[in-house]
Amino acid sequence: MAPSPEAEAKFVERLVARDERAFNELVLTYEGRIHALVVRVMGNSVGSQAEAEEITQEVFIQVFKAVGSFRGDAKLSTWMYRIAVNLCKNRAKYLKSRHTGQQDVFDDVAERAAPQEARGTTSSHVERPDEMVAGRQVEVIVRDAIAKLDPSFRECLVLRDVEELSYEEIEAITGLAAGTVKSRIHRARGQLRELVEAELGEKIR
Repeated sequence: MAPSPEAEAKFVERLVARDERAFNELVLTYEGRIHALVVRVMGNSVGSQAEAEEITQEVFIQVFKAVGSFRGDAKLSTWMYRIAVNLCKNRAKYLKSRHTGQQDVFDDVAERAAPQEARGTTSSHVERPDEMVAGRQVEVIVRDAIAKLDPSFRECLVLRDVEELSYEEIEAITGLAAGTVKSRIHRARGQLRELVEAELGEKIR
C-alpha cells in the first residue's frame, strides 16, 4: 500500500534531515525493486551481479545526496526510478563505448528479477510438476526476450508492464512525451511477441 502524500512528505523531511533510520527504511523498502528494475532496464548490458548491485547502491547514494532538491511534485518512488533509469542509461553508454558488457547475461541476477516475481505479472499459479516446468520455461523465454529488446523500448515496457506505472509516471521518469511513451510501449510489445513466438515456435493468442 502506497503511503499518503502527507506521510510521504513527513518521510522525505526525515530524509532531508539525514535521519539514519529513515534512510535505512528507504533502503529496505526499495532496494529489491530498484535492483530488479536495474537488471531489467539494462538487459544484456550488465555483465555481473556485482555490477547490478553497484548501480543499485549508486541510486541510493544519489538519492541521499539529492533528496534536499526533491520538490514533491511526483511520488518519491517515481523520482527514485528516474535516478535509476538515468544511471542505467549512463552505464549502458559507458559499456558500449568500451565494447564490453554485451556478451554475458548473468542468470543469477536475472533469477532474482524473474518475471513471476515482478509486480503486474499475470502468470497463473500452477501445482502439477509438468505444468510448473512448462510455466518456468516460458518465464525464462520471456525474461530473455525482454533483455533482447531495443533498450529505449525495453525501458518503457518494463516501467509500464512490469512495474505497472502510469503513463504520466513514465513520462516523468524518462522525460519523454506522452505520444513517444505510448509508441515505444506498443513497439516493445510487438518486438517481445515476435521474439517469444520465434522461441516457442508458435503464435501467441
